[in-house]
Amino acid sequence: MSTIASIFENKSRKPVISFEIFPPKRDELLKNIDATLAVLAGMHPDFISVTFGAGGSVTNSATVEIARKIKKLGIESVAHLTCLNYSKTEILTMIRNLEENGIENILALRGDRNPNTAPKNDFAHACDLISFVRENSTLGISAACYPEGHPEAESLDDDIRRLKEKVDAGATHLISQLFFDNDIFYRFLDKAGNAGIHVPVDAGIMPVVNKAQIERMITLCGASLPGKFRKILNRYENDREALFDAGMAYAVSQIIDLIASGVEGIHIYTMNNPKIADRLTSAIKNLF
Repeated sequence: MSTIASIFENKSRKPVISFEIFPPKRDELLKNIDATLAVLAGMHPDFISVTFGAGGSVTNSATVEIARKIKKLGIESVAHLTCLNYSKTEILTMIRNLEENGIENILALRGDRNPNTAPKNDFAHACDLISFVRENSTLGISAACYPEGHPEAESLDDDIRRLKEKVDAGATHLISQLFFDNDIFYRFLDKAGNAGIHVPVDAGIMPVVNKAQIERMITLCGASLPGKFRKILNRYENDREALFDAGMAYAVSQIIDLIASGVEGIHIYTMNNPKIADRLTSAIKNLF
C-alpha cells in the first residue's frame, strides 16, 4: 500500500510536489478531464488530489472515477471525503467503494455547512471522520490545515489544538489551505510543531488568474492578501494576460522561497487549468 506519508518518507530531502483538481459539475464535461490529467501526469507529480464531487452522492462517482484514472496513470491519488451531511452507514459505503476501486488515500474533511441542508449527527468534526476511517479501513488519511486559522475557529491557537486532535485521531499528512504570505505559513509551522504536530505538511499554493475568483476564495477560507499582492490585483485586474503572468510570477516566487526554506511539500491548486500547472512546474523543475 502506498500512503502519502510513505511518499514523504521516501523523498528524503527533496520536496514533494502535488496538484489538486475537481470533478466537472456537468457529467458531459467529465470526459474532458482526461486531457487535463494527461498534462498533469506528464509533469510527474507525487500525487494528485480530487475534491469531493458536486452533489456528493453516497457513491461519489465523479471523484472516485477521476481518482481511479489517476491511479491508472501510475500516480498516487487522494480522494476528498466529507462527513457533515452523512451518516456512519453512508460513510462506510463510501469507504468500501473507494477500496473496491483501488483508492488508497483520502483527505478527510468536515465539509462546508449548507443552510439548505441540515447536517446529520454522526460526525461533527473532521477528527470524528478520521477516527471512524481509521477504525474501519487501512486507507491513508490526510487532513486539512489553515495557516491563518479556520474561519470558524476562535483563534489560530484554538484551531491548532483541533488540528492536533486530527493527527492524534490518525491523520498522517496535512495539506494547507491557500495563503499568499509565506511568513504566515512559517509561523503556523512553528506553532504546529510546538503543539506536538510532527507529520508532513504541504504548502497550498493557488496562482491568481482572476481577481473575482480569488476574492471569492479568500472570503470562503479566510486567507489575507498582503499589500504587494493587492497591488498586482489592482494594477492588472482588467488585463487577463498580464494578470496571468503576474500571478504566475508571484506564485513561483512563493514556491522558490518555500523550497529554499526547507518546506516538505508544495500542493498546487490547479483549478483544472493544465496551463497553470505547466507554467509553475516548468519554472521550478530544477528545484525538485
